[in-house]
Amino acid sequence: MSSLTLQHDNRAELLGALSGDVWIVACLCAAWCDVCRQFRPAFDALAARHPDHRFVWVDIEDEAEIVGDFDVEDFPTMLIQRGDTVVFFGTLLPDAGQLQRLLQAQLSMSASELQAQAASTDQRRSWQRDYNLRARLADAVGA
Repeated sequence: MSSLTLQHDNRAELLGALSGDVWIVACLCAAWCDVCRQFRPAFDALAARHPDHRFVWVDIEDEAEIVGDFDVEDFPTMLIQRGDTVVFFGTLLPDAGQLQRLLQAQLSMSASELQAQAASTDQRRSWQRDYNLRARLADAVGA
């Protein structure tokens, strides 16, 4: 499976694809960003190597209703969550290898380890409150 793209007309469908105890890897970018356009094929290739996870491409300007107040300082910004537990939010180099290593580090943890990590700092606790993509989508579609 290649990556999914969040759009106004597929929010409910995408929310369904993100249900359950699924891993979500979201790339927050902008259509005008050359770095993002160059990174997209590598992101899609990584998605194809991990068909059991959901890779989502999010244009922060087109989908400002969902992610408008996310603190995106640079591109690409990655959001990784398992179910409703946000395990990473931040800028990465546009390098699929770096994203693969980050994802593997998260995948190696148990659910209880991820929960403990999510509660370990003020910053990580704020991720749970502010950056849960699935919760944002549910709010937007009224689920």
